Amino acid sequence: MKNYNIAVIAGDGIGPEVIAEAKKVLCAAAEIDGRFSFSFTDYPWGCEYYLKTGEMMPKDALKTLGEYDAILLGAVGYPGVPDHISLRDLLLEIRHGFDEYINLRPVKLLNGAPCPLAGVRPEDINMTFIRENSEGEYAGSGAWLYKDSPEEVVIQNGVFSRKGCERVIRYAYELAKKEGKTLTSVSKANALNYSMVFWDQIFAEVGREYPEVETHSLLVDAASMFMVKDPKRFQIVVTSNLFGDILTDLGAAIAGGMGLAAGANLNPEKKYPSMFEPIHGSAPDIAGQGVANPLASVWTAGQMLTFFGYPEWEERIVGAIERMLGEKKALTPDMGGSASTSECGDEMVRILAE
Repeated sequence: MKNYNIAVIAGDGIGPEVIAEAKKVLCAAAEIDGRFSFSFTDYPWGCEYYLKTGEMMPKDALKTLGEYDAILLGAVGYPGVPDHISLRDLLLEIRHGFDEYINLRPVKLLNGAPCPLAGVRPEDINMTFIRENSEGEYAGSGAWLYKDSPEEVVIQNGVFSRKGCERVIRYAYELAKKEGKTLTSVSKANALNYSMVFWDQIFAEVGREYPEVETHSLLVDAASMFMVKDPKRFQIVVTSNLFGDILTDLGAAIAGGMGLAAGANLNPEKKYPSMFEPIHGSAPDIAGQGVANPLASVWTAGQMLTFFGYPEWEERIVGAIERMLGEKKALTPDMGGSASTSECGDEMVRILAE
C-alpha cells in the first residue's frame, strides 16, 4: 500500500471547515480502495499567523513543504491583511518556489447545478482550462518610481519566457491530443504587442507538432463573450496567468458557482510537490457558521487522486457531487439546501461507500 504524506494549510476564513471535509473524503477513498492511504500534517499558516508573526508562513516553509507528496490548501485572505500580501507571500510563494507551472481548472456544468445562462444544458459547458501559473503578469516584476510625488510612475512587467510559454502550451496540446478535444488559445495580441504576439507565435510553433489537434485562437474579450453566448465551443483552453485567473472565475459563475470550482497547481514532473486548492476565497463573512460549501474542496481532492494515478476516484467524486445536486438532500445554503458543511461531507462519504 502506498502512503501519501500531505501537508495541509487550511488557511483563513472557511478554509479549515472545507478542508476538513476534503480530508474526510480522501480518507474514505483510501479505506474503500485499499491501494493507498494518507497521512496529514497541518500547518497554521495564513493571515491569522501573519497578524501574530508578521509573515504568512515561516522563512523555511518551502524547505518544510518540499518533503511532502502534495499540499492541500484551503483559502487565504482576511480583513486587515492586504490582499497582495496574503496572495504573494503564501500562495504565489509556493507556486513559484515549487515550479507549479500548470494551473488546471475544470469548468463543467454538473447535472443539477444552477446555471445563470438560459437554454444551456450540462453537456454544453465542459471545459478544461490550462493556465500558465509561474510567470506572466504574476511574476512580480516592476518598479515604483518617484513615490508620493506628482511624477509618480508604477510599472508592472509581464514576464513571458520561451520555456514558460512552450511548456504550458505543450501540456495543453498533449491533453487535447490524449482526449481527442479541440484546443483554444486565448491571448490579446492586438493590444499587447510583445508578450501576446510572442504567445501566439509559440502556440503556432508548437501546434505544428500536433497536426491532429483542431485549434482556435481568440482574443480574451471575445473569449469572455463566447463563454457566455456559446460555451460549448470550448473544450481545452490554454491561456496566460492573468487571463486564466479571470476567465476561470467567469467559468465558475456559469457552471454552478464558486462552491463547485476546483483547482490544481501542478509540477507535472513531480520534482516538487503539487498544491491542490479550491478557487473560492476565504469568505470571512460566513466563517465559523458551519454553512460553507465543501464540494469545491472535495472535487479538488479528486484532482489530487487523479494526479497520484487514480483518475477513477475523481470520476466517482464528481459523480457523487452530481447525485447530491440531483437529490438535493445534503446541500449547503448557497446551493439551495439547509445542510451543514460536515453533513454535506458525510453524505459524500456515504455515497462513495455504496
